[in-house]
Amino acid sequence: MADISLSGAAQSVDSIQSSYGAQVQRRRLYGGLMLLLFVVLMVSGFNIADDRNAGGFWNGLHQIGDYPADVLSEAWEKRADLPVLIAKYFPALVETVNIAAVSTLIGAIGGLVLSMLGTRGLARWPRLIPLFRRISDIMRAVPEIVIALVLIFVLGGGPVPAMIAIAIHTAGALGKMFSEVAENTDLKPVEGLASTGATWSQRMLLGVLPQVAPNFVSYALLRFEINIRASAILGFVGTGGIGYELRNAMGWGQGRFDDAAAIFILLFGTIVFFDQVSSRYRNRLTEGQAQ
Repeated sequence: MADISLSGAAQSVDSIQSSYGAQVQRRRLYGGLMLLLFVVLMVSGFNIADDRNAGGFWNGLHQIGDYPADVLSEAWEKRADLPVLIAKYFPALVETVNIAAVSTLIGAIGGLVLSMLGTRGLARWPRLIPLFRRISDIMRAVPEIVIALVLIFVLGGGPVPAMIAIAIHTAGALGKMFSEVAENTDLKPVEGLASTGATWSQRMLLGVLPQVAPNFVSYALLRFEINIRASAILGFVGTGGIGYELRNAMGWGQGRFDDAAAIFILLFGTIVFFDQVSSRYRNRLTEGQAQ
């Protein structure tokens, strides 16, 4: 009897091992097929893009360092003028930072409203949660440059289209992030306020915001870093700021490469500065919340 039970146990172990081995083989096969499909799509996509380029990628690969070399050589020859050029373009940098700051503030307010109205357990109108979530999805799905181009056609060039475009995208992105944070809040304070007759806005202000404020501010600071880069990029389509000056300096070619180098230095230094400051305050907020 004991021999029969031992043999049955051995057979069951062998069957489990064989079944596990078969599953591992299938996963490896599926993984290999997915990798092969990915490589085929990448190669075909590269070939299509290369055919549509004005010049071939491989033919022009050896020239990839020519433009940076020209910029650096001209900037080095005129290095004595760099401080003057940096001071010249500093107001444009301030305009870029202002666009990013205002759009981040407006976008954070919009994201806060969307998150409160689109979070389960907190929304004032639960049936409209899918609507507010789709609005947030649409706002962050459309790139800032597309929104800016449409607004430039309507409003003309300048910083206002850039500010509106970045604010719309920021509201959608922060609305998603804020909603994920709000979903993890403790509802007991909210329920306690509701039992005392507090309104929806009072429940959100007193019961939810104190819990999520550190994460909300941290995400807003992170978005401010991103918006500085976005504001500089939008300058290339005529929305003003340091990006507009960089486009003009690069467009004129040799003779103004020293201007381009000065703008690069300003932009790089600003991004690094705000990245360090923002990271420091975000770490303080998250550490304080953890404590």
